[in-house]
Formats: sequence, C-alpha cells, structure tokens
Amino acid sequence: MNNIYLKNCNTMIKKLILGFAVALLVSCSEGQPEKIDRLALMERNNPHVSEFEELASLSVGNGNFAVTVDATGLQTYPELYSAGVPLGTQTQWGWHSYPNTEKYNHDETLKNYNFRGWEEPYSVQFNEPGRANGAANYFRVNPHRLHLGYVGLELTNEAGEKVKATDIKNIDQELVLWNGLVDSRFTVGTDTAVVKTAAHPDRDVLAVAVSSPMLTKGTMAVNLRFPYPSGGHADDATNWTSPEKHKSEIVEQNDKKIVIKRTLDETVYYVTLACEGKASIKEKEAHYFVLTPESNDFAFTCEFTAETPTAAIVPNNDAFAASATYWQNFWQRGGAVDFSKCTDERASELERRVVLSQYLMAIQSAGMYPPQETGLTYNSWFGKFHLEMHWWHAVHFALWNRADLLERSMDWYAQAYPIAKSIAERQGFKGARWMKMTDPSAIEAPSKVGSFLIWQQPHFIYMAELIYRNNPSPEVIEKYKFLVAETAEFMMSFATYEELEGRYVLKGIIPAQETLRASETINPPFELSYWHYAMSVAQLWRERAGEKRKPQWDELIDKLSPLAYLDGLYLASEDAVDTYKDIRFTSDHPAVLGAMGILPACKLVRPDYMKNTLNWIWDNWNWGKTWGWDYPMTAMSAARLGEPEKAIGALLMDKRTNTYLINGHNYQDSRLRVYLPGNGGLLTAVAMMCAGWDGNEIKNPGFPKDGKWNVVWEDLQPMP
Repeated sequence: MNNIYLKNCNTMIKKLILGFAVALLVSCSEGQPEKIDRLALMERNNPHVSEFEELASLSVGNGNFAVTVDATGLQTYPELYSAGVPLGTQTQWGWHSYPNTEKYNHDETLKNYNFRGWEEPYSVQFNEPGRANGAANYFRVNPHRLHLGYVGLELTNEAGEKVKATDIKNIDQELVLWNGLVDSRFTVGTDTAVVKTAAHPDRDVLAVAVSSPMLTKGTMAVNLRFPYPSGGHADDATNWTSPEKHKSEIVEQNDKKIVIKRTLDETVYYVTLACEGKASIKEKEAHYFVLTPESNDFAFTCEFTAETPTAAIVPNNDAFAASATYWQNFWQRGGAVDFSKCTDERASELERRVVLSQYLMAIQSAGMYPPQETGLTYNSWFGKFHLEMHWWHAVHFALWNRADLLERSMDWYAQAYPIAKSIAERQGFKGARWMKMTDPSAIEAPSKVGSFLIWQQPHFIYMAELIYRNNPSPEVIEKYKFLVAETAEFMMSFATYEELEGRYVLKGIIPAQETLRASETINPPFELSYWHYAMSVAQLWRERAGEKRKPQWDELIDKLSPLAYLDGLYLASEDAVDTYKDIRFTSDHPAVLGAMGILPACKLVRPDYMKNTLNWIWDNWNWGKTWGWDYPMTAMSAARLGEPEKAIGALLMDKRTNTYLINGHNYQDSRLRVYLPGNGGLLTAVAMMCAGWDGNEIKNPGFPKDGKWNVVWEDLQPMP
C-alpha cells in the first residue's frame, strides 16, 4: 500500500512539475516579442522596375564581385545608364594602370609642410605645371578599377536591325532579395522573354537563364563587349574609342567552355563562358562577341578570373542554388528590423531604405578590401577607396551581428602596414599613419585634401573593438593587437604637447569637415573626441593582452584639449571663432555632432553644449551642401541627446543628398549617383536607435514615444 501511495505521489509530483514547466514556458513565450517574419519583410521591399530608367538599374553580387543590369536583366543598353547608375562589372582584383612612360616616382609627389617645427612631406597635387604635377596626376589616376566587360542581349528585328529600348514593352522586373535574384520579363512585338540573373556567393560568376522564342527565331542572342578603361574620376570606366590599345581573343573553345583572354597593357584577365545546351560564338568585331544558342531555353555562366582558369566549371543550376542558399541564410542570420506595426506615415519608407541598404552593403562593401564610395557599380575617384569612409561602409556589419563581413576587409590593413609605417616615418612620427585614398597596393594617392585628413586613423581601433565585442576571445586580441598598438603609437606622436598650456593639441590637419584648412585648423571637436576614445580603447587592449597601460598614453588622454566653444555652442575648431557667421564653417559635414553621436560622450564633451549645437545646426546648417552620411550622423547625435523626433527627422529629411532611389542607392548629385557611406550610415544609426549604446536603459531610444513607432527588432548590438 505504501508503495502504491508513493507511486501515486510521484506521479502527481511529476504531473505538477510538468504542468508548472508548461505554464512557465507559456508565460515566457507570452512575454517574448513575436518573431519577425523575415521572408515577408524581404518580399514587401523587393524593388520593382517597369521601364528603362537610368537610375533604376539593379545589381547582383557577393562583396568581391558585382554586376549591374538594365531592365532586360543583362547589360543590353549601357549607354542609357552611363549618366545614371551604370551597368558595371567590377571585382576587388580588377585594376589597371596606364604605362608609366615618363618613369614617374611616387616620391616626386611629395611636398614639405612645417606644422610642428620640422619638415613633413605630404603626397599632394600641384597647381603649377612640371614634372611633380605630372607625377601627382599619374599616381592619382593609376591604378584605376576596371570594368571587366558587358554581358548583354543581342536583340534584332527580322530585318536584322538593332531593337531599340523603346521597342521593348511590358517590362516587369523584380529584385528577389530572398534569393539574390533579378527576375526580368518583357516583350518585343508579340514575343515574350524571361531573364533570370544571379551571382555565385563565392566565385566571380554571373549566372544567367534566358527563355524566349526569339532565341530560335534568330532575333535574340547574347553579346559580350569589352571596353578599354577611361581613367575618369567618376564614370563607367568605359572607353570605346581605343580598340587598338587592348586585345580580346578566344584562347580555348570546346563543348564545355569558351575562354576569352583580355590583355590591357600589363593587365591580363580571363572570361570563361560555360553554356548548358548548344551554342556557337563568333567575333562580330574587335572586343565584341556574339553567343548564339540553338534552343528557346538557354542557360550559361560567365566567370571572371585574374589568372588562367583552372577551377571546375560551376553548373548554372548550382550557381542559382548557391545564390539562393547564401541569401536566405544572410537574411535569417544577424539583425532584422520590422516597421510594419508603426503607424507613422514615414515608417514604410524607412523600412525600405533599411532593407535595401543591407542588400547593397553586402554585395558592394563586404569584400576583401575597403570599398570605394560607389562600391562595385562604377568608378568614383578612379575606383580607389577612402579609408575615412571605411567606418561608414563597415561598422554596421558588427552592429547587425554580421561581424564576419566586417572582418573580410580588416585583413588588408596588415598588407598596407609597411606603407603606413613609412608614411609616419617620413613625416617624423611613430607607428603607422593610415592613408586616406588608396588601392589594394596601399600606395597613397596624391591629394590636396586627403593627405591631411586624420579621422581615418582611429577607425582601425574602433572596428577592431567592435569585432572583439562580438567575439571577446584571445584569438581576436592576438589577431589585431599589433595594429591597434601601431595605430595608437602614431596618434600619440602626432599630438603636440604645449608646455605653457599643459595640454595636447591636434593641428596641421584638415578635419572631417573638409572646408577647413590644414594651416589654420587646431583641435577640431570630432577629431579630439576620437583621439580620446581610441586611445582609451587602445589602453584597454593592452590590459586584455596582459600588458601594462602606457603612462604616456594616459597622459595624452588626461591632457587632451577641451572642445572649444562660444556662447554655449561648439566651434568647428579652436581657431574658427566665426563658426556661426562664415558659410565655410556651416557647410559640408557638421562633424562636430560626431563627437557625441558616432562616439560615446567623454569628459571632453558637455551634453548641454552639444544639444545647443545640434539645435543650432538643425535650424541653420546649409543642408544643401551636405553628404549622405551627415543625416545618420545627426540622427545618432540626436538619439544620444534624447531627441528621438530629430533622430527620425534626420534620417528622413527631404534633401537631395538624402534621396534613396528605387534600387536603394543613396543619390548625391549628377556625379555621385551612388553613395554607399550613406547606406552604411543609415544601418548604423538604425541599429543604435533600436539597441541603444553602452549605458543606455531606454527601449528603442532613438524612436519617439508617441505611440506611432512600434519598432520590432532582433539580433542587433548596442554601439559603444
């Protein structure tokens, strides 16, 4: 009887425990926010295109390779887009230099300046004619990024005449974000066409599938056209007027593949076509090939390689499947923000910008090198990248829990270190001075502005810290500690100590607000605050590595100059007493806001003065002379200062340089129709407005508490 009693008791206890557990689980689940439907989030923000519009091209890519297509799904009418968002085919490895016939040496670009009592050579542009000017121009243009070639449709009517874009009707094109696929449909006369386009996630492979009765009618084929580089400052890198300067030749052809070898001066690369189904190729004219299939359903891949192709061909279906797998994984891992429960009329547009910016940054700015400001779409500043923009391109990856995409480009700094070290040494400093404008070789491009910038210097420390916060491990410390230290060594030696004032100053610089002059600027507020933050983090890294703090670094941190102010407003720099009267100080970037926006508040910053400054800038700044990342920077400052309505207002301010096109690109002007720092800045600001920052205790601190901004988010990291 006792055994039966005990058994019954045990059974009752088990049931009670089970019931309690179920109740607890139900209770917990009821307290948890509903999971975001990420597929629905993507689908409602897929871009749709219904016409040939020069600013509405769409891209596929993988961070190291990207192809931009027109409304046909390929690069059929590049001339219609050359002044818009061009139809580029670019990679991280594709670079070219014109022959250095004058035997210029980079040292010829150097000019001495005396800011601190000794001569400091800077690589600059020269206004006067002569050999130095020639050298500066050569190294500014060379190397430049290549357009690797156009892959388009060869469309003709029955008379053999080229079909005009105006003859193409019923355009229905969609970028399917969930699969990384461009799905294009149109008609020519009574004939329909379907073109599907994707990029392989791990190789520089364009995958294409075409279905149309025009293929067997002989009115549709595929063409490949290869231009010579233009060497332009900001253009589609296409020169059709010099066919004699380069070579395009078929070097291998069999039933499995066709290999075209490209030779441009000393640059060589290869294009490998692999067709599924029978097709023939002929050279229509120099650098112009036509691929003609024999069936109405035709699929092929086109791979671009810097070396003779040796890897196995990727089957077309495998390339599409790999793209779908990669993008579905991308969207399901890391952060997501859902604005569908918001009732503010601006919310859906903000969601669209956020979703498309994630896609664009993943295909344009997540490669092995820091990206150019126009990514892999078209050339700006000759295709070179700007290290002061690396923060804007890459920081958001860590905040959206995709730090691996940030780390891809961090490895380049180790390659660039010897040159960065030599720049510091030639100017009389310790450590490594990171250049502003450069290319994979790390050669410093001559510039009358860029060579004097310093706000790129602390970026490496900031980004390494974010990587550590995502993965606080000894391996991360070991990987980055040397360059963190070398970056800080330069910062220490660059700051000038004034004995009389007992303080360190920053001078001989052009700050982030580039309208200021190197010969006059002293202690710009953002750079001062960044020095304080990065040097503090560098000391923390020494402690994590089991090393003692450097007393000299602590002295610099303690004795950095306070931020200059007048009547409760922060000045553009200590010397700029006319900050609020001279248009030169109220145009370009309102960088002062970065001192408590990009950066956490430090002892150098008074929040009340910064709020005064934010309000003055809001009402009086020359917003028509700003850049795309100025709006998220303003939003981050407003959020930290407890002004969420201004944070939202900044992100959606109706200004030209805050325009986001149908494809998600941040439009600036007729020169910069693509500006990825704006997209990256938007993602950084939104992550911070949701997840907050160190020490913040307010839920969704960057959004107004008026009941209209019920923002739901997952898997975001707070900012420092």
